[in-house]
Amino acid sequence: MSSFYFLGIGGTAMASVAVALSHAGHAISGSDTQLYPPMSNYLDDHNIRYFTGFSDKNLQSSSPDVVVVGNAISRGNPELEYALNHHLELLSMPELVRRHLICNNTSIVVAGTHGKTTTTSLVAWLLEHGGLKPGFLVGGIPENFSIGCRASGRSEKGFFVSEGDEYDTAFFDKRSKFLLYSPDIAIINNIEFDHADIFDSLEDIKRSFRLFVNLIPGNGTLLVNGDDQVALEIASKAFCRVERFGMTAESDWSASNISTGSEASTFDLIYKGTLQGTIHVPLFGNYNIMNALAAIAAATHCGLPVEAIMRATPLFKRPKRRMEIVGTYERNITLVEDFAHHPTAIRVTLEALGELYAGRRIVTCFEPRSNTTTRNIFQQELAECFGPASIVVMGKVHRPERYGPEKSLDTGRLKDELQKQGKTVLLAGDNSSNYPADIVEFLQPQLQEGDVVVLLSNGSFSNLKNLLIESFLKNS
Repeated sequence: MSSFYFLGIGGTAMASVAVALSHAGHAISGSDTQLYPPMSNYLDDHNIRYFTGFSDKNLQSSSPDVVVVGNAISRGNPELEYALNHHLELLSMPELVRRHLICNNTSIVVAGTHGKTTTTSLVAWLLEHGGLKPGFLVGGIPENFSIGCRASGRSEKGFFVSEGDEYDTAFFDKRSKFLLYSPDIAIINNIEFDHADIFDSLEDIKRSFRLFVNLIPGNGTLLVNGDDQVALEIASKAFCRVERFGMTAESDWSASNISTGSEASTFDLIYKGTLQGTIHVPLFGNYNIMNALAAIAAATHCGLPVEAIMRATPLFKRPKRRMEIVGTYERNITLVEDFAHHPTAIRVTLEALGELYAGRRIVTCFEPRSNTTTRNIFQQELAECFGPASIVVMGKVHRPERYGPEKSLDTGRLKDELQKQGKTVLLAGDNSSNYPADIVEFLQPQLQEGDVVVLLSNGSFSNLKNLLIESFLKNS
C-alpha cells in the first residue's frame, strides 16, 4: 500500500478519490484552502487527515510516496514548489484513477457537455442493482451510494464507470481528463462550446472529443446522441461499434409514449425498432430521457438484461443538485436546486420543471459563475433560455475583474431583454454587504401560492439556499 497526499483535496472529485483509496487501504492526507461542508464533513466522516491552508511544512510532516495535484493548483503554491524542489512523485487525479481504480476493469466513460453526472450515476446504479459491483467516479454525490467514488467490488475483472470531464487535467498536463480513462464503452451525450478559459472555440473542444473517440478499442462501443449533429460528426471517425440513442426512431435506442407523473417519467424502450419494455425512472424532461437511454444502452453492453434494468430504474435516486427538490414550504412554495450553468442546461431544466409543475409560476435565481457565463460569449443565449420563468433573479457575476467590461456579461442589457419578454427581473448585489440577503428581501413580497423557486449555479450562490429556507420557515 502507498501513501498519497492530495494537493487540493477539497474538490469534489479529489475528495471522493481520496476516500476511495483510503477504503482500499492506502494512507491518505491532503490540504486545501478553507474547507466547508459538504466536502469537509465528507472527509471528516471518513477520517481523512487534511490541513487547512498551504505550507511546505504540511508535506514535510506527511512524507507521502505520491503527491496528487488537483487541476486548480498552479505554480507558486508553496506545497507544489516544495514537491518540485524535492523531486517528489507527482500524479494528476485522472492518472491516479487510471492506475489504481480503472486498472484492468472494463472502463465505461460518460462524456459530453451536459448530463454527465446524472448519466454516470444511473449507469453505476444499474450495474450495482444488477449485482456487478461496479467501481465509479462521479462528479457529485450519487444518492444511491452516498459516496462519489469507490473501487470495483469484484476480485476478477469488473467494471468502472467514470464521469469523463473534458476539462484539463493538471498544470503539467493540459489534456482533457477523459483522455486518461481508457474507454471500452463510451457515451457522448452532446457537444457544445463551454469552458472558455481553456478552449478557444467549438473546434477546439471537438479536437479533444476526436482524441477521446480514437482511444476506444476496436472491440469497444461508442454510444452517441443521435440528435446532436456535432456528436455524430465526431462519432463518424470511430474505429469501434457505434450505436445511437435519441428521441427519433432512426436511433438504435429510442423512447416512445413518454409520459410524466409527479414522481417519475415513463417511456417505452425501443431497440432497433423492437419494443424492449416499459421504463419507469424518477427523472424529468426529454434531456433526462436521453440520459436514461444512454445509461440503459451502456448497461446492456455490460451484460445486463433489459428485465433487470427495468427493475432497477424506478429505484434510482437523482444526484444532489440535479433538479433536487429541497423542500416544500408554507403556501405550497417549492424550492429546487440545480447545477445548470450553461444556457442549454438552463433552458432544458426550466422546461422540465414547467412540465413537472404545470400551472405553477417558475421563479429562477441564476448565478453567472462559470468561466464561460461570466463573459459575454453567451450574452444572447442567456437572454433566450429563461422562457418558462416569470421572475428572474440575476446573481452577482463571479469575479468580473478577470475580463474587464468589454468581455464580461452585460447584466444590464440582459435585464432589459428579459423585461421585454414580460419578466420581472432583479439584478442582485448592488450592495455587496447585503448580498444575497437582498435576493431574499426582493422575493418575500413577490412570491405567491404554489410558486416554484429554482436556484441555478455551479457554486454555492453565497449560501442563498439556506437563507431562503430560513425565510420560508420564519414565515410559516
